[in-house]
Amino acid sequence: GFWRNQKEELILHLQDKFQDKFPPADFLQIHSPVKQNHVTSEKDLAQMFLHRLMMLDYRVRYIPVKSDSHEQLSKHFTTYRTTEQTHLHPMDVQMAVFHCSDSFLKQMMITKLSQCQYALPLLVPDPVTMEIECPLWTFRQITKTWKVTEDGSNIVTMKSVPVCKAQTPLVSFFRLGSLSVSKSQLMNTLINDRHNTFFHRNCPGSTKSRYLMDGVAEIAWYCPAGKPNDAFNDCIAFCNLHGDALLTEKRRDILIEKSSINIILFASLQKHEESQSFISGLFKSRKPLICLCVDDDRDVVKTTTGQYIIGLKDRSQSDVSEELKQIIREVLSVDGSSLKPSFQLEMMAEVSGIRVDESVLACQRGKSAAMIIMDLIKKNNMDVSKLKDEFLPYRGDLWHQWSKIHKELYHLRGDIENEKCKKQQQLMNIRQKQCAASCSKLMELFIESLSSLPLTDKQYFLKWIQILIDDLSTDELSSVLQSYDKKWSEVLALKNKCNKSDVLSIKQTELEEISRKLQSATFGLEHIFREMGQIYEAHRAIEGESRHTDWSKYPELAAQLMISGHPMELMDGDAGHVPLTWISSLLEEVIKKLGDQTVFVLSVLGVQSSGKSTMLNTMFGLQFAVSAGRCTKGVFMQMLKVSEEMKKDLKFDYLLVVDTEGLRALELEGNTTHHHDNELATFVVGLGNLTLINIFGENPSEMQDILQIVVQAFMRMKKVNLSPSCVFVHQNVTDVAAAEKNMEGKRRLLEKLDQMTKLAAEEEFSSAECFSDIIEFDVQKDVKYCAQLWEGSPPMAPPNPGYSESIQEVKNTILSKASKSAGITLTQFKNKVQDLWSALLNENFVFSFKNTLEIAAYRKLESQYANWTWALRSNMLTIENQLHNRIENGNLDKVEANYLKKESHETHETIQTEMTTYFEEDKDKEILAQWRGRFETKIKDFCDEQESIVKRKLDEVIQQKKAREKLDDEKKEFEDKLLQKSKELKSKELAQQLKDKANDEEELNQQFSSVWSDWVTELTADTKPVEDINLKEDQFIILKELGFEETLINERKQNGRYKDMSRLGDYTDYVILPKKGNLSDTSESTQDIEEDNNHTSRPEEHVSGPVAKNFTVDLILYVFDRAESWLLDSQKKFKMNTDALTYLESKKTQFYTVFRSFCKESSSAVVLAELICEKLKASIVEAVCNKTAIGLAGEMRCNFPAFNGNRLNLEKHVLKSLAENENFNDFITYIRNPRRQTKAFIKAEVEKYIFIDHRDKTVNILKKNVDDVNSLMSQALSTATQNVQSQGGDIKMWLKEFSSLLKDELTLHTISSQNFSDINDFEFLKEEIKKRLNSIIEQTSSLSLGKLKESRLKPDEILIDQLCKCCWVTCPFCAAVCTNTIEGHSPDDHSVPFHRLSGIKGWHKRGTVEFSVNFCTTNVASDGRFYPHHNSEKSVPYKLYRTAGPEYANWRIIPDESKLAYWKWFVCRFQNQLEGYYKYKFQGRGEIPSEWKKIPKDEAIKSLDEMC
Repeated sequence: GFWRNQKEELILHLQDKFQDKFPPADFLQIHSPVKQNHVTSEKDLAQMFLHRLMMLDYRVRYIPVKSDSHEQLSKHFTTYRTTEQTHLHPMDVQMAVFHCSDSFLKQMMITKLSQCQYALPLLVPDPVTMEIECPLWTFRQITKTWKVTEDGSNIVTMKSVPVCKAQTPLVSFFRLGSLSVSKSQLMNTLINDRHNTFFHRNCPGSTKSRYLMDGVAEIAWYCPAGKPNDAFNDCIAFCNLHGDALLTEKRRDILIEKSSINIILFASLQKHEESQSFISGLFKSRKPLICLCVDDDRDVVKTTTGQYIIGLKDRSQSDVSEELKQIIREVLSVDGSSLKPSFQLEMMAEVSGIRVDESVLACQRGKSAAMIIMDLIKKNNMDVSKLKDEFLPYRGDLWHQWSKIHKELYHLRGDIENEKCKKQQQLMNIRQKQCAASCSKLMELFIESLSSLPLTDKQYFLKWIQILIDDLSTDELSSVLQSYDKKWSEVLALKNKCNKSDVLSIKQTELEEISRKLQSATFGLEHIFREMGQIYEAHRAIEGESRHTDWSKYPELAAQLMISGHPMELMDGDAGHVPLTWISSLLEEVIKKLGDQTVFVLSVLGVQSSGKSTMLNTMFGLQFAVSAGRCTKGVFMQMLKVSEEMKKDLKFDYLLVVDTEGLRALELEGNTTHHHDNELATFVVGLGNLTLINIFGENPSEMQDILQIVVQAFMRMKKVNLSPSCVFVHQNVTDVAAAEKNMEGKRRLLEKLDQMTKLAAEEEFSSAECFSDIIEFDVQKDVKYCAQLWEGSPPMAPPNPGYSESIQEVKNTILSKASKSAGITLTQFKNKVQDLWSALLNENFVFSFKNTLEIAAYRKLESQYANWTWALRSNMLTIENQLHNRIENGNLDKVEANYLKKESHETHETIQTEMTTYFEEDKDKEILAQWRGRFETKIKDFCDEQESIVKRKLDEVIQQKKAREKLDDEKKEFEDKLLQKSKELKSKELAQQLKDKANDEEELNQQFSSVWSDWVTELTADTKPVEDINLKEDQFIILKELGFEETLINERKQNGRYKDMSRLGDYTDYVILPKKGNLSDTSESTQDIEEDNNHTSRPEEHVSGPVAKNFTVDLILYVFDRAESWLLDSQKKFKMNTDALTYLESKKTQFYTVFRSFCKESSSAVVLAELICEKLKASIVEAVCNKTAIGLAGEMRCNFPAFNGNRLNLEKHVLKSLAENENFNDFITYIRNPRRQTKAFIKAEVEKYIFIDHRDKTVNILKKNVDDVNSLMSQALSTATQNVQSQGGDIKMWLKEFSSLLKDELTLHTISSQNFSDINDFEFLKEEIKKRLNSIIEQTSSLSLGKLKESRLKPDEILIDQLCKCCWVTCPFCAAVCTNTIEGHSPDDHSVPFHRLSGIKGWHKRGTVEFSVNFCTTNVASDGRFYPHHNSEKSVPYKLYRTAGPEYANWRIIPDESKLAYWKWFVCRFQNQLEGYYKYKFQGRGEIPSEWKKIPKDEAIKSLDEMC
């Protein structure tokens, strides 16, 4: 009872509830690094034990407990245990953790114990129920390798067998009673005398009492190395039953039954009856038996029945050990199978009375699902390579073919676009073939199990599949592997001798052949997942997106596994391709399940067989992506969760490890592999926030291979502005401690890196001189040395504790570097995969790399910039409007720059704060940092520019006002005189006569007209009227003066062709052009094309023949035609402003009102009220219209989709509208002069918005502005009246007060107060004005919206100023407009998301009429050539297009597969018009690919959304 209690207490001390087993997930998280080798309290023992066991530290058996305070410690122990024992028995810790773990953690634990060369539990009594369990499942991942030497020969055969399947003799040890000798210690001398395979009483940390080991049977295997000093020449299993064998009858009998040899230790037979009867029973069974008598000193005695008795008294352990080895060898080498029944772990499942852990239901269900698949595979007894073709057809030849053709798409020759269409069709055909292959039965079963099994069953299922498949291919593989190893060694030996002879190349070819065999003999779970990905990709390509088919669920199934830590293949190394569709969907599903988590990407590079997988497994407990001995190439990714306690140090949620498999030593295979490995390395390095480079051994030539690849990859990253960091891990170093030696090693490594940098710089056209030029690198901190993995020589050597420490140090370095990084989101990771892969497909990675993350961040920044500039602009418009009114009111005659600065300061400050917040707090702040300085400067420049523009405009207004001063004085004088004359009428008899007819409007009007004409004649007697202009006559005179005949002039006028001059593409009718010779060989492959030389927005620039007279006449008539409306408009305004007669006529209505009032004997106050209201009427309309214009522009800028984003957004809407309207002339305008077409688009959209789509909204804005003006007027009237009354002022003061209150909003021209000096009732005046104002306000509220077109500020013009202030440089090949929102965006190159086919701009094959139908994005990646200008003598290779002249130098044109359907549709839709316009044909090599003709308009418009 006491023992049982102690056991339970011990387990409960580690685990509150016995049912809640620890899963592996808890221990595979990223935890805080362990700083010391002891724990401060026993409750931490389990965590520390598991942690150090995962790190392969065999010292894990003894973890000292050192408390910080001795008092606490003693207090703790007095409550915890009554004995004086000061700590737990190490094996109790191991067994307690074992009992508390779930079966998967147990399996990991036992696998690690096996790697540590420790004995493993074979029979374990349940600590509570005492039921005996055989943990067979925990052995399933262990494989034992040994070498057998055939008797009498030197032939050594290597065997590698899963330990559950290994058939070996079993030697079991038992003890009877308690002894002075350690049985376990004696066993260790038989297996490995330098390592405590079995824990014994003399090991550190051993205590007198142990609670969980008695009755446990442990097993260990001896594996020979095929050397003369091997203890045994074949593999033997040794079993150790702990405790007194007399007390554990059941376990003892099972083992005796299963063993080939039983070895029993006892004190002496005389003393113990029970022992005597037990041993005599064994003697009778005639089974080989060795009795070791502790108190006896006899030598070896062999009985007649072949059993042995040995005395141990006064004998050295080594002598006994040697004798035992001798006897065991003898017994086992006796022929006759009855003597050595073989023991096999799996057979334990058949022993009655034992529960096998695999009998749990979840394991059984997982296994039976796996067995159904295995039965299917084994049915026809096929070899592995045929098997894969039979059951996994998608990922085989068809996928490899698809990958090959897909890569060819990026290296097209000759007739590029047609070639491309052909290849795309081939790709679709392959996808159709894949779909037709239908899903194999194997895949159906596999998917069904993944979908339907519960989580635990699913984990068992996947493990079983892996175990069973491994069994299947092990035999075939091991023979191929052996020959591969042999050949590899031969090649290395030759290579190290620097032997470049034919022998080396022959051996390399042979190695290749074996490698191919190895590849086809490889079959693992990774191939099944590959097939899953291909089924998904093929169906998605043919059927499009679907959520209701079997294949559409695949990414979700894979995502679940990835989240649970299963490795997923990112790049299929065998096909050398990334299945992008599959990977994107898989990552999208992970994001759906977890949210867009932040990850830190750790990339790992290392040559095959360099201990990289062991390192990752030791460091992070990562599963092996590929089973041992496999030859699968690829890039795998695995997710590791960051534990809660680490989240305070790390700014990310997961560590994502990207691991390369199958990177080869370069020189073994020549060029293709070199390219493939470079590709692999560039991909992996580009993805990583940190790259771990694993170097194995100290052989400089092997080191060189990996360094060459790595340096080149980092150099490419530097060029595309990606900046990963790196750590070098140097494994298998003999003496890690020797600091001087390490310094020397580091110096050599740095020398090598610098040397490689110079080599790579030549290949990558870089100026880098040394490694630190291309990456931040500190040779002291970023190079780590790792001890050799094994302590001694395998297969029996345990791992070196120094290795574990080195790996822990590397892990700490990685985590400390990671703590300085914020990582990237899973979405960003997904985009990065796409960007890197797209760039790698092209020949020139640096040239083709397009950083989507960076582009997206920049586009967002552009939209923000547009918002900021709009806020500044609209604020400036308001300021300008106010100052304009002040000038017109005569209250301002100078605009100070400082005043403008002060007025706009507050808005500027707000914007600066917004900018700071944006750059410092946005989630992309790291990416944005590079543009911060530039954008801050741009905003400052924008403010300065706005201020100077407004100042210039207002200075012009002041200048004009000054120029009009004399004129204004004259007008004022006219007005005063007219008022005077009206007043005089009042006293004359005419007024008396008309008094009675005051209500007869007609009579009054008639009388006023006769008086008015007299007044006008009198007032304008001294002024000369402004003459009208005769445009037609002036034009005729100019043309005649230039020497053109009258008949020609009339003929060209009637012809009317001159009106279309700007749209007319072809001017050849006017010009006689000399024939140009064909300047170069224009064979298919070189594609020498040139730009059309006539079609330019400045026709006269390129004309090089005699010009016909018609051209000059048409051009002059065109200019006249364009200028006519502007000239007439200007004349009208001039006449209005300067001609006294015209001016007086405009005042007639106003003075009729005054005349009528006087006739009605109204008071002067009424007349003045009418005069003021008449003067304010136009001003109110102007003010309301200006404010409405600013309001509407703001409304549209913020809410209208085309105007509320960046430059690219506007471009998309312009293109969309062009396609919807299908007007060829508009398209041509857009191609030749995009700014003009964009302005026309803005104008049209604004009109549509105001007058049609949002008329109500416009009316509401207008009404609100009318209300604002009305309340301003009422306020001004009240304030002026109040002030004058309180100060006893006169009408002069009232007028002054009133106009100053309106100065910022309305213009009120001066009214002479002398005619109204008799007014003193200001309250009456105020009411009279209010009365009349109401009707003006009403009229203004129902103003025709057309009036907005006549106001000084117009919404379309405001928006054009805002939206067209951007980059307008066009691509020299295809006229695509640079989509940068910033006007001068240097040093950034011009770029556009998608280019067009260059024929749109008139490019054609020189010497023919064949258009060019190639996209410039495809051309720049091809081997073609072009003539930069129509008169160029030399052609330039497209790949060097930047050298073709200044207009080409600043364009970054990225190969983009010319995906955009829009321009393909355009060419098909307007083929005839384009041919007519340019006079070239879409024929021959310029024929339009038939695929293009299938593109409908809606698809073309939809394709614009891809522009980003």
